Amino acid sequence: MISLIIGKKGSGKTKHLVELVNAAVDASKGHVVCVEKGLKLTYDLTHKARLVDSDEYVINNYQALFGFLAGMCAGDYDLTDLFVDATLRIGGRDYEAFADFIEKLSGVAALSGVHITFTVSCDPSDLPERVFGFAERI
Repeated sequence: MISLIIGKKGSGKTKHLVELVNAAVDASKGHVVCVEKGLKLTYDLTHKARLVDSDEYVINNYQALFGFLAGMCAGDYDLTDLFVDATLRIGGRDYEAFADFIEKLSGVAALSGVHITFTVSCDPSDLPERVFGFAERI
């Protein structure tokens, strides 16, 4: 399942994501991973969640992000929750490419049983409507 936290800059998306990550760690019987651009959340997340800096792995488009997340799902059978902060800063502001990425990733999420949550910094009306056929807004 894929979930999206959508809102403009300063609307509290990252704070909500931090709460979800920490709650997932408490509820999960497996692994919880959070991917972000930079390491700003180091002290906000519990040490039990794995924090990954997308810049360290040179992830700068949706194709690279897809491969990275799919690889995580394939390589860790204990992965239950995957969170990505600042998705548009990592993949770019091409909303159609973002929609293609979400559509493609929804199959990986369903196959692996991993719940994936993204923060998306934009107005919800900017996103193509088809995104919401593959992801729910929270």
